[in-house]
Amino acid sequence: MFFLVSKIFWLLAQPLSIAVLLVLLAIAALVAGRRRLGMAACVSGLLVLVLSSFTSLGFLLIRPLEERFPRPSEMPAGVDAIVVLGGSSLSRVSAARGISELNDAADRLTDAVILARRYPQARVVFSGGSGLLEAAGETEAATAGRFLLAMGIAPERLVLEDQARNTDENAGLTAALLGADTGAVVLVTSAFHMPRSVGLFRQAGIEVIAWPTDYRSAGTEGFGPDLANPIHNLNTTSIAIKEWIGLAAYHWTGRTGEIFPGP
Repeated sequence: MFFLVSKIFWLLAQPLSIAVLLVLLAIAALVAGRRRLGMAACVSGLLVLVLSSFTSLGFLLIRPLEERFPRPSEMPAGVDAIVVLGGSSLSRVSAARGISELNDAADRLTDAVILARRYPQARVVFSGGSGLLEAAGETEAATAGRFLLAMGIAPERLVLEDQARNTDENAGLTAALLGADTGAVVLVTSAFHMPRSVGLFRQAGIEVIAWPTDYRSAGTEGFGPDLANPIHNLNTTSIAIKEWIGLAAYHWTGRTGEIFPGP
């Protein structure tokens, strides 16, 4: 139920959806003769779209998430498992073409390969089923497995968890696979996603070494107009808002012990 509600909520709550809903409200208000309400809704929708797409707002929102867990200055001599969370591939395209088509979060997989070569004895655990309401194509684990094998990772090192649909399930199902007596565990996911992920793994009984990747901000942006790539800006704003909402929702529903987990 939580998975379904979260998907429907975000379908309506993301900035682009809010802008569209406000425009629809404006049209309905104007048709009903509510001119002031219609104008207010129209201006509000335009403001949401401009702030999300044509300013650096998204980078300011995502920066605290990305800086919460810096990469470790020192790593242990040995690692038992390298855990990689899903979200880095395009399942429909990968299944249709028989390839591993990666998206903007591809660093999750490429960094996993780097770590796997650094720790040749470590298990490489990938967790990811299908995060879509209607499953299509193949699971993310299948796509990732194909990629990791092509990168020279031995098949006996791979542990593919293909049932998780969200980060909560990533943590719970991966913890069950690793068991209680595991050694050092490195967690690889996007930097903006690391606080929520670490909180969920802690709740599942696993203290991880955070290895953030897939950074979206330089960490130096100030607020102002940004006209170079509005689609990228909108995507960054949406990701940041979704992650902040996710942190709050997971804490309020008892899935994490802290609202903003830190080192």
